[in-house]
Amino acid sequence: MKNTGRLAATLGAMLMLAATAACNQSSAPVSKWNVTDHVPLDQFIVQSHRGAGFLAEENTIESFEIGWKHGTIPEADVRTTKDGVIVSFHDKNFKRVVKDASPELAKQGVEDVTYDFLSKLDVGSWKGDAFVGRRTPKMSELFEMIRNRPERGFYLDIKTVDLKQLAALVKEYGVAKQVIFTSSKPELHAEWKKLVPESETLLWMRGDEARITKLMDELEKTNFEGLTQMQLHIFPNKDKKSGDALAEPFTHSREFIIKLGERMRRHGINFQTLPYTDDPTVYATLLDLGVQSFATDYPDVTMREIKAYYAGKKKAAR
Repeated sequence: MKNTGRLAATLGAMLMLAATAACNQSSAPVSKWNVTDHVPLDQFIVQSHRGAGFLAEENTIESFEIGWKHGTIPEADVRTTKDGVIVSFHDKNFKRVVKDASPELAKQGVEDVTYDFLSKLDVGSWKGDAFVGRRTPKMSELFEMIRNRPERGFYLDIKTVDLKQLAALVKEYGVAKQVIFTSSKPELHAEWKKLVPESETLLWMRGDEARITKLMDELEKTNFEGLTQMQLHIFPNKDKKSGDALAEPFTHSREFIIKLGERMRRHGINFQTLPYTDDPTVYATLLDLGVQSFATDYPDVTMREIKAYYAGKKKAAR
C-alpha cells in the first residue's frame, strides 16, 4: 500500500508538471505575423555562415558549392591581400585555419602577404583529413561562379576592402543583384548603396536589448538608409551555474524579438536571425516570433526544419 501511495504521488506530480508545461507553452507569446502567410517556401532566404557552416572548412570554393547545393546563399568574408587582391577569408590572422603554422606565420594575416603566397596555404587541413589542400579563392573567381546564374548569390561580409574596388569588381562581373553587402557598420551600407544601388544590404547586430533598441532608434532617424536586411544574433538563455534552460529560451526576450520584427517589416526590411545553437527546435520557435530569414552554421538542419514548419502550417490550415 505504501508503494502504491508513493507511485500515485509520483504520477500526480508528473501530471502537474506536464500541465504546467502545457500551460506555459500555450501562453508563450507568438507574433500575429507569420512568414508562411507572406513568403513562399521557395523564396525563404537562408544564409550559410562562412560558406557552408560546420559542414565544411570555411570560405573556400568547395564550401560555397555545398551552401548552394542546400539551397542557401553562402557568406563570403572579404579581405584584401598586400598586393591588392580581394579574397574570401575570415580571420585577422592564420593561426586558426592554417594547420601547424609557424609562430611567425600565425601572427600574420591576409593583409600581410601577397596573393601568390596566400594561394599556396592549405586552409582546409585544420578541419580534418577530408579537407586537405583547400585554398583561399579570389573574389573574382567566386563572382565568375555566379555570373549568369541568377539562382546563386553571396553575402559579402566586409572585413578589410576598399569599397570602390569591390564595387568595380562586382560591376565587372555583372553580379550586383546577386550580392548582399554585409556589415555591422551602418555608415558602410549607405556608402555601398551609392556605389551599387541595385545591391541588397544586411546589417548584423549583436548586443543586449538596450543596445539594439538604441541602434534602431538612431537608424530610424535616417529611415534606415541603405538597409534592406537586418540580422540579429540569437543565443540560448541558460542558467550560468547549472546550464539549465530558463523560461525565456533566448537572451533576447520573445516579446523583444516580436517587436523588433514588426519594426523591421514596417520599413520593408527582411528580419533575419543567426541562432548560435545546435538545437533544431529553435527554428520553429523563432518563426513563430515573426522571423522571416535565417543565417546558420547548420544549413542542412535549417532547411529541413523550415520545410517541416511550412508543411505543418499548411496541414493545420486544411
